[in-house]
Amino acid sequence: MDICRSLARFGPRRFYVLNTGVSTLRALRPAQEVLAAEGIVLRFTDLLQTLDPVQKEVSQQEEGTHADEIETSMMLYIAPHTVDMSKAVKDCHPGEGPLTRNPQGPGKLSLSGVFGDATLAKGERVVEALVSGVLADIEALRQTPLTP
Repeated sequence: MDICRSLARFGPRRFYVLNTGVSTLRALRPAQEVLAAEGIVLRFTDLLQTLDPVQKEVSQQEEGTHADEIETSMMLYIAPHTVDMSKAVKDCHPGEGPLTRNPQGPGKLSLSGVFGDATLAKGERVVEALVSGVLADIEALRQTPLTP
């Protein structure tokens, strides 16, 4: 908010934040409301809202988390050299509790750290949907009227 406020003093009243997570919404939404009360427009892309439809179409994993089928597929599309597909085995362990790194602790353990079946085609669909969503949100921001 401080950066938006500082820049707004020099004229800009519309700002887009490139949102890279889901947990970030807890901070972005209140900031959006506070800045709106000051006549500053803040927009960002809600990743769940934007990506859920395409993820439901392409995802085959029983469950997911970070570095799961979807995120690994995205990396296969964005930067394939960073993904070692020889280690991308289907590894899903249904059970109770959160994911854990401790083999003796409570929760679900994945020795490989992999969930689901990542593919380049899935990554292309998800990344292109994300890019389209971001561009649409930026265009909507450009069209948003400013209050004096």
